[in-house]
Amino acid sequence: MSLLEVMDLRKNFGSNRVLDGVDLSVDEREVVCLLGPSGSGKSTLLRCVTGLLTPEHGHVLLDGVLVGRVVKKNKLHDMPKKALLRQRKSFGVVFQHFELFPHLTVMKNLTLAPTVNGDLSDSAARARGIELLERVGLADKADSYPGHLSGGQQQRVAIARALMLMPKVMLFDEPTSALDPELVGDVLKVMRELAREGMTMVVVTHEMGFAREVADRVVFMAEGKVVETGKPDEFFDNPKTGRARAFLRVL
Repeated sequence: MSLLEVMDLRKNFGSNRVLDGVDLSVDEREVVCLLGPSGSGKSTLLRCVTGLLTPEHGHVLLDGVLVGRVVKKNKLHDMPKKALLRQRKSFGVVFQHFELFPHLTVMKNLTLAPTVNGDLSDSAARARGIELLERVGLADKADSYPGHLSGGQQQRVAIARALMLMPKVMLFDEPTSALDPELVGDVLKVMRELAREGMTMVVVTHEMGFAREVADRVVFMAEGKVVETGKPDEFFDNPKTGRARAFLRVL
């Protein structure tokens, strides 16, 4: 059984069907890059995976357990909020925009949620925060505020924050698209190191070089569907579908 399974996922926003029967499986320690044009449903898929959005149809399972839903009397019901919040701790999520609290120091951004929610003691959270800041090359920024950091540094802080509770899966939603080009490299370096260490990762990205180098598998989406999936070299050198070939031609 795969660590993460998405089965026949459909999601509408009004009359617009954003996900149209998406199937996806991700094995433990696998890195999957989601590629495709804007509006193809990649970000919506990540939000459904974490339970931030509820699909109209289909299921998401993490380690064989439904995400965001429970079965009662042979019927599906939304998971109680507290249970859903506990379940979400299995996911580390890094968004396009950093979502850091500007009035808190870097260390406080890392330790606030784990200590308030009772997941870690103050001392354990700080020790974990120091370890992760060293890992992303920002050990000297623990007492800095986000506004004093570059965009690339803020995104590396966001990655460290997402790793605080040792998630089973890391989800990245275009983590470099809001960065100046010269800042992209440091963020991708951290992501490469996570991949080498065996972190299970699903990455929405337009960084084709990163996808070719790091992904175990690429999944190409268009118009809310998975159009093509395969090994990076196969996809980039010999795409099987016309839609994928058209996408790669304009990069």
